[in-house]
Amino acid sequence: MRRDETLASVRLERLQKTFRGTRVLAGIDLTIEDGEFVTFVGPSGSGKSTLMNIMAGLEEPTHGRVWIDGTDVTNETPKNRGVAMVFQSYALYPHMTVRKNLAFPLEIAKMNAREIEARVVETANRLGIGALLERKPKELSGGQRQRVALGRALVRRPRLCLFDEPLSNLDAALRTQMRGELKKLHEDLKATFIYVTHDQAEAMTLSDRVVVLNAGVIEQVASPRDLYCNPKNLFVARFVGSPQINIATPETFGLCAPAEALSLAGQSVLAAVRPENVRALHHCPRPNAANAANAIEGRVYIVEPMGGETWVTIDMIGDVGTTRITARAEADFAARSGSRVWLDIDESRVLWFNAKTHERV
Repeated sequence: MRRDETLASVRLERLQKTFRGTRVLAGIDLTIEDGEFVTFVGPSGSGKSTLMNIMAGLEEPTHGRVWIDGTDVTNETPKNRGVAMVFQSYALYPHMTVRKNLAFPLEIAKMNAREIEARVVETANRLGIGALLERKPKELSGGQRQRVALGRALVRRPRLCLFDEPLSNLDAALRTQMRGELKKLHEDLKATFIYVTHDQAEAMTLSDRVVVLNAGVIEQVASPRDLYCNPKNLFVARFVGSPQINIATPETFGLCAPAEALSLAGQSVLAAVRPENVRALHHCPRPNAANAANAIEGRVYIVEPMGGETWVTIDMIGDVGTTRITARAEADFAARSGSRVWLDIDESRVLWFNAKTHERV
């Protein structure tokens, strides 16, 4: 018998999916361990939801296998996979109370009434909705409805929990709150969570590992920190991070590419640097300053005060046209559009990519 029946490992083996001749998934291989929180991210059409539906048994793969705890479940129905799924829409029964909504999947499973009540109360209390059991969905806020939807999935004590953009209908403040509650819930349950989102902030704050998808292919699988600091290619570098990473020729940044990078990339490289590693200055550093060598001039395009800091979008005018980059500045930084500004780049934080293949070098 398993140590904990709420845990489940998942293995995806050469998964492919084609719709009407269009390839949606192109040979996905991935293993998710017991108790992990793994998030799938990627642009629209990258295959995130399709992959989720195949794991849940809602869609069949064109090719490949799905394994849960070493068992091939590719041809199993959803109800036989021990999987619970939470969708973007709450999908609650409007005529039922919260208690009835939570109890319904257990009643379908023909569990005895005493056990049903115990599980409903335990789940509701865990999610902070114990006082709402006699209310109907129309009497609840959006956040409360989402908790009920989570509870209806978790009350079954599933082996695997799948979440398909469950917070996207909530406003920004509530989404941030629910994000924290979801992470704490995962820590408490120690269950296996697989999560799909278009919101990279959710992916970065919730996950043990993040899977970046692009056109049905896995671009990179890594921890949030490693994904941010060590992107495998330019697609991942651009996709992760807000504001988006700055990418330009070394000359634009006033940099000289390392000889090793030039050698590996066949003498053609691009430099990439996160906005927080570029400092916008009103005045050029003194000639004898340690950081003067990397200070280059640009023109302010727009200034965006963010409270504790300021983001400055800057136009760099070069021989091949204008390159627009983003830099960090002090909270009280103020400049009109078109004003001269200098950039100080932390050269130790620059990432180098092959200009032709876009792979990291």
